[in-house]
Amino acid sequence: MTLLVPVGAAEAADAARFGAKAARLAALGRAGLPIPEGLCLDAEAYRIQLAHLGLQGAARAVFGAEDRPRARRHALEVRLGLMERPLTAQISAVLLAAWRAVKKPCVVRSSALVEDRADSSFAGQFQSYLGLDRQEDFFTAVQACWAALWTTRALRYMAAQRLDAADTAMAVLIQPLVAARAAGGGLSRTAEGDMVINAVAGLGAAIAQGEVVPERYVLGRSGALKDSVRGARYHGLGCVHGRRALSRMLTAQPCLDAEHVAGLGRLMRRAEDLLGEPVEIEWALDDTGIKLLQARPLHLASAPVPDEIWLKQPRLSGHPGGAGWGTGPARVVNCECELERVAPGDVLVTTVAGPSLSEVLPRVAGIVTELGGSTSHLGSLARERGVPMVLGVPDATRRIPEGASCAVDGVAGVIRWMHP
Repeated sequence: MTLLVPVGAAEAADAARFGAKAARLAALGRAGLPIPEGLCLDAEAYRIQLAHLGLQGAARAVFGAEDRPRARRHALEVRLGLMERPLTAQISAVLLAAWRAVKKPCVVRSSALVEDRADSSFAGQFQSYLGLDRQEDFFTAVQACWAALWTTRALRYMAAQRLDAADTAMAVLIQPLVAARAAGGGLSRTAEGDMVINAVAGLGAAIAQGEVVPERYVLGRSGALKDSVRGARYHGLGCVHGRRALSRMLTAQPCLDAEHVAGLGRLMRRAEDLLGEPVEIEWALDDTGIKLLQARPLHLASAPVPDEIWLKQPRLSGHPGGAGWGTGPARVVNCECELERVAPGDVLVTTVAGPSLSEVLPRVAGIVTELGGSTSHLGSLARERGVPMVLGVPDATRRIPEGASCAVDGVAGVIRWMHP
């Protein structure tokens, strides 16, 4: 059995070997949808390296440990071993062959066997490395993808899903970097039956990380444009905690024309038909056209019916996360170092919709962010858990009072509040 196969090969669609992320991408490519060429590294390569380093015992002990400090020590042993200890001769030869075959600069992306499944998306929990043009960096990126299975954030997510990292493995996607003029995400279906596209100029990492307010296009099932909203960016300033804060929203210039919007709508419908379920996609646009980078199952929720008392209250609108309705006291947090103030049942109001907020999802009644769009990684995780979320709400941290009783409509993209 070869450990390295082209993403266009029939065997690349085997999720048990290459993970659902790579397998779905391979299936879309074989059906004629535009994807970047590249290679898939079998998860067996990870297993071979783990066994060579003698780390299976430490891996198995992480979820079997009697206390958290011991579990963390075992996880750190596995993570550092995968990152820092030498590769086997067999794996080194496979990675060298991949490096020589792929166009540079290239991209290395995780494709865990537990990732992008209907019940566990793992959105933003693992790693991708872009723009690699040195062999040494390429090898390190593959090892870092393997090690990402053992980060604290990933292990917390797995524990919540009752998964054991020792029972799974990490495959890897290796592809040329798409020289993107624009990039973003899309939802093939909303609670109202529409499609949604998010877009930003350049690479799409800022959308995934919830660091910008992307352009938003809403299309009917026929592909007709129903609504569009320009994106925005922020002028950065320092915060009192010594970290970057955000202030002064600036309107961004549109990066998609009508033809590209319509083309993305057609691709989303085709992807949904081929995979047999609503999908959330990631895409990039270069000088040759649109490329699909990922397609994961999309969690949908029915539209809530709000209590009439809320309809008379002040409101702000943004990008709907796509799930549910929740109420609770507003907890305004200006940076990550304040997250410990968030109590169970709070509505978190903050700036950046980054994956680090995933740790508060189990305890909040809703989330409102000034940055981010419907296709951010945090948006995916919120849909998965049924947590109502509204993203890209201008000046939310200034306009929503601390402690105010809030209602978050994650389907309509509306936040309302009563003054305390």
